[in-house]
Order: sequence, then C-alpha cells, then structure tokens
Amino acid sequence: MPRIRAAVCTAFDAPLQIEELDLRAPGAGEIEVTLEAVAICHSDISYAEGAWGGDLPAVYGHEAAGHVTSLGSGVSDLKEGDRVVVTLIRACGTCPNCAGGKPTICIGDRRSDPVLTRPDGTPVIPAMFCGAFAEKVVVDQSQVVVMPQDMPAEAVCLLACGVITGIGAVINAGKMRPGDDVVVIGAGGVGLNAIQGARIGGARRIIAVDMSEEKLETARAFGATDGVLASESAPWKTATDIMGRGADVVAVTVGAIPAYDQALRYLGWGGRMVMIGMPHSGAMATYEPVVQAFMGQQMVGSKMGDVVIQRDIPWMADLYRQGRLKLDELVSGRWALEQINEAIADTKGGGARRNVILFDQP
Repeated sequence: MPRIRAAVCTAFDAPLQIEELDLRAPGAGEIEVTLEAVAICHSDISYAEGAWGGDLPAVYGHEAAGHVTSLGSGVSDLKEGDRVVVTLIRACGTCPNCAGGKPTICIGDRRSDPVLTRPDGTPVIPAMFCGAFAEKVVVDQSQVVVMPQDMPAEAVCLLACGVITGIGAVINAGKMRPGDDVVVIGAGGVGLNAIQGARIGGARRIIAVDMSEEKLETARAFGATDGVLASESAPWKTATDIMGRGADVVAVTVGAIPAYDQALRYLGWGGRMVMIGMPHSGAMATYEPVVQAFMGQQMVGSKMGDVVIQRDIPWMADLYRQGRLKLDELVSGRWALEQINEAIADTKGGGARRNVILFDQP
C-alpha cells in the first residue's frame, strides 16, 4: 500500500494540513493515477469552509491530471502510462440518467471501500470521488479520459471541471444556437469558459457582467464582445440596450444570491437562465413567477456543464491544440503542494483565474 502526501482538511474553515496517508490499491474497475497537476476550484474552498457540510477528515481537489500507474481488475480501455484528466464525474453507465446521456447526474450505486487512511487506520474521505490534493488518487475508470501526451499537465487538469462546466453550461444546458445573445454573470474561472463556449458556439453578442473592470478586460480577451459593471444601478438595462433586446441565454457562474436575484432581468422572451454558481446551503433567491410564465422563460440547473466526458473533453482538447480554446491563459499561478494554503488564499482574493498545484514543484 503506497504512502502519499496529501493536504487534509481536519476542521472546516481552517488551514489544510500536509499529512502522509496510505492509499489502497485499485479494486475492480478502478485505476491509480500519479498526479502531475491539480487546479484549485472555488468548490474545493467552499467545501473546506463547511458551506455544504460533509464528513472530516477529508482531502479535496477534483481538477487533476496525471499518468495511470496501476490498474484494477476489469479495466480494459486504459493502460499504465496513459496521460489522463481526472474528473469528479463518476458514472455507473446503466442507471436511467446515464442511459439517457446524463452521466453528471448518475444515480447509480457509487459506494466503495475506503481509499485513504491515516497510518493508524483512520479513514480519510476522498471528497467528490477524487481527493486530488494528493500525490496519487484511486478513482473509478469512468472518471478519466485519455489525453494527448504532449499537452501540458496544467492545461489538461483544467478540462476536469472549470472548462467543461463553463462551456457545457452554455452549449449543452443553455442550448445556445448560433446568433444567440449571451450574458455571463461573473468573469472568474468558470465565467471565462462560459464566454469561450459562447464564442465557439457562434453567439452574436457576449456580454460579461462583473464587479471588476479588470475582469471585464480579461473577459474581452476570452471572447466577450462587451462588458458591464455589476455595480451599476441597473446593469441589465445597459446589457439589453447593447443587445437591443433581452438575452437568449444568461449564465450565472457565481454563487452569489444578488446575481441570481438579478439574472432573470437580463432575459428576453423564451430565454434560458442557466444556474451554475452554487451558493451556500440555505441561501434563497427570489423571482416573480408570472413573468417567467408569461414570457416563456426557463431556469435550468447545470451540473458540470451536462457533459459526457468521453465525448466533450476530446473535442475541447482538440480545440486547444488548434489554438481555438484558451487554456494556458487561464493559469494564474503555479504552486507546490506545501503552498496550498497560500494558493487557496490567493484564489479567495478574487483575482485568480485558476491556481494550479504542480507536484514536481520544488
């Protein structure tokens, strides 16, 4: 049983602790991946702060890249040495949702024996089926996609969550058509990828809404045609003036209740609001149902961009290799595992697009 270093959450809203843990061998249908890179997502931070509850001790991290180093029984489509992206999307493949092409909301049995333990035998939770703030992970074979060996690990890991969530929310959940107008509320990591999805999908206007002028400038570099400051008294009026009508798709990429309270004001007739950002449990938004009913508007939840990873991730990787999808530009900082608390603090500061932990960092 290999012993690995991992960043462990032992108490909510407290610094992570670097510990040595034991990682069990992969079982049936599982693989071991030695990680090269893992990005820090705001979901990891929210979990570590206790926003959504959960059991402790736990290892967070779910945007990872590495090489397959061991195979469990029954794994035939992968081999040792494969470069893979590791996602949190663990799918049984046979439940009604998986069979209907919606593996991100799999309802099959996903229990497994404890993967991580302390040397004294205490179980440690690999959160979100990953536990990737660690040197190695053991995950289900359904959670990975083989990637080109020449893609940088820091680009590969971004395809595990933030990129697929943003692009998929607009293309898959939002059902954006060429010529549609799209508003993206929040120009952080996921928001920039929602903007990229709208650009790739052929949107007519792509309006970024954010509290920061600097982030709006970054949004323009990723494909936004216009930027609107959320601090304006009525930013939805500015946006609709630019478009000449209400938006076809509004993507809410931040977990802020004021953003959700205002989002429907940007929508036009028959428009769709896609809910991506996740507020803390118990937070409530308000809306006026008669408007949505009368105008034929929709509110759609989107988990992980409604992606099918074996279909969508290779497509996005190819766009990157063609120079049509920005991944390198999303990386704000590179950190060692021992610097993870500093990287988290930098992410919480709001200026980072994606901070990445590299396991070969000194």
